[in-house]
Amino acid sequence: MLLNAITVSSSFGMGMRLYSFSAMGGSYSVTSGMIMIPFMFGVGLIFYNGRNFLGWVLAIGSVTGLIFGVISSLRFSFRTMSSFDLIVILVLAVGGLGLFLRSLKALDERLPDE
Repeated sequence: MLLNAITVSSSFGMGMRLYSFSAMGGSYSVTSGMIMIPFMFGVGLIFYNGRNFLGWVLAIGSVTGLIFGVISSLRFSFRTMSSFDLIVILVLAVGGLGLFLRSLKALDERLPDE
């Protein structure tokens, strides 16, 4: 019930701001399209010479930046649900946690101290 009530959306696109920073009195942002530029240069260097360290760094760094950008642009929100649904979700979640912790306590009592 809980997973059905969560909506995941993303605002990822080629003009979307992934990272922003302030330097020298101004605010600058890096968009996802800007990250593709070093990726293209890195892939070109790799195709020219497969042992080129700079090409691998550019390509892997750009892909890593894109992955973190996509993950950071995700938004989670709850759909509208009734009070009954929320109470059932909370009771089952907390009750399950209590049962889990009780099972750990019983396991600790059965293990011998060495």
